[in-house]
Amino acid sequence: MDVKTAFLNGKLGEEIYMKQPEGFSAPGQGKKVCKSVKSLHGLKQALKQWHEKFDNTMMSKGFKINECDKCVYVKDTENGYVIVCLYVDDMHIVGSDDKMIKSTKDMLKSRFGMKDMGPADVLLGMKISKTSNELILSQSYYIDMILKKFNKNDSGISRTPVDINLHLSKNKGESVSQLEYSRVIGSLMYLTSCTRSDIANAVNKLSRYTSNPGTYHWKGIVRVLKYLLFTRNYGLHYIRYPTVLEGYIDANWISDMKD
Repeated sequence: MDVKTAFLNGKLGEEIYMKQPEGFSAPGQGKKVCKSVKSLHGLKQALKQWHEKFDNTMMSKGFKINECDKCVYVKDTENGYVIVCLYVDDMHIVGSDDKMIKSTKDMLKSRFGMKDMGPADVLLGMKISKTSNELILSQSYYIDMILKKFNKNDSGISRTPVDINLHLSKNKGESVSQLEYSRVIGSLMYLTSCTRSDIANAVNKLSRYTSNPGTYHWKGIVRVLKYLLFTRNYGLHYIRYPTVLEGYIDANWISDMKD
């Protein structure tokens, strides 16, 4: 669901004045200012006031705020549970009972101007695919955007995200496209935090040289991009069983002098 003009729902705790909008000034009253009676997009406190209003609304209806993520609201009853995840003015609603989900939607519609987007298909750049016993989160579309923006017309692929023979160190020479380097690192970090934890180690190491990247650091970036081209359809697969997540690691402490 999407909240229409979300920030207008927040109540201001202080007096805020603004210049008259261009083209809407009253004749002969051009030197006067407007007093805001509601929170507006662009105010420093707008997001805080909106979130406070939403908090109070959810808690008044029996929802509890998740202690680990303050934007997640949970309601657990004998009939089932419902979870509301809020991201600014977009929300994702999941639950174990259709009636609870519907009643939650109806409650939100009665309090705010809402738009029901239907079953979740894409959420914050993540593609949601469902089968009878599996849920898949992937970001192939986001990866295509990154490759189009930063990898240009390079069609080469790599089967691993790191070249073990490429030893990175601090660049003592002139910086090479520092701003562009920072942008691609930011894009890769978002990808890592959502669905592609397999590039986390590579991105972590490359991000250490954001302030002054050199030619070798860019080779590391290109390697990750080529790996993403090869694995663009990779994603997180959630199945009902088993419930245990297993991981394996090979730590070579002898040859890795830096770490």
